[in-house]
Amino acid sequence: MSDSPVVEARGLSKAYGDFVAVRGIDFAIARGECFGFLGPNGAGKTTTMRMIYRTSVVGAGELSILGHDATSDTHDREIKRRMGVVPQLDNLDEQLTVRENLEVFTRFYGLGGATARSKVAELMDFADLGAKADAKVLHLSGGMRRRLLVARSLIGDPEILVLDEPTTGLDPRAREKLWEKLTMLRERDATLILTTHYMREAERLCDRLAIMDEGRIVGLGSPEALISAHVPPFVVEMRRVADEELATVAPDLEAAAVRVDLLRDRFLLYTTDGEALISQAAKRFTDRQPMLRRATLEDVFLTITGKGLD
Repeated sequence: MSDSPVVEARGLSKAYGDFVAVRGIDFAIARGECFGFLGPNGAGKTTTMRMIYRTSVVGAGELSILGHDATSDTHDREIKRRMGVVPQLDNLDEQLTVRENLEVFTRFYGLGGATARSKVAELMDFADLGAKADAKVLHLSGGMRRRLLVARSLIGDPEILVLDEPTTGLDPRAREKLWEKLTMLRERDATLILTTHYMREAERLCDRLAIMDEGRIVGLGSPEALISAHVPPFVVEMRRVADEELATVAPDLEAAAVRVDLLRDRFLLYTTDGEALISQAAKRFTDRQPMLRRATLEDVFLTITGKGLD
């Protein structure tokens, strides 16, 4: 992984009328890194991505992509030539086959003849779509369509691959399949930039990530570093059944926990000694089953912002 950033932003902002979607954020993405923007819908992730993949102009601040000033559209053609994009919204041609959707895009990159056929075959194999080569996109499952979008984005051998909410709407099996493909790209030292509101996706794929909320970056680092910096390592979680429990949990549990979050439907008790706390919780609340788990990025987000990711 090179120390030279392929994307760097300083004070990057974007407003739509009176609404400020991105509020002066700073970040740098290294070559060969998988960098994620994590946050709920409306956090500013997609607006940031649109400025990176050049479908939205920079509002204010600085943005450099692949060594080019991206605060204007002067270098957009060169930037787009070296970047692949998997958009949040599916824009495949449903009346064309899998093969034809890829063949159309080979022409945009000046590929033809045997070279184009070889590239299409290679990418269909990568996406596990060879058996569906002559099937119309209309008849593909959601997971297959997302894999085809990833394959299409790779036709130009991009230096950067941008993925906006790549697994939104997929069932768990299809999501896992797509994660496997993205992990394969990571193993080839591809530079991936993605947005997600799935904390497990961020933990699975990202070397580093920026946690966004209300247009700002509120946390930046590796998943492990963010968890270590913001929350204790273990969480005892259990459902809340009585309204009066909002006022307090058992004093002995509160004393044993580092922090307690009382949510609408459950308690979260953070601790450095998970086994001891879950034993106490099981004795105190015999009418429910406490669960011990490791702290996650969702706990980090809740700690920083006071609200969940969903």
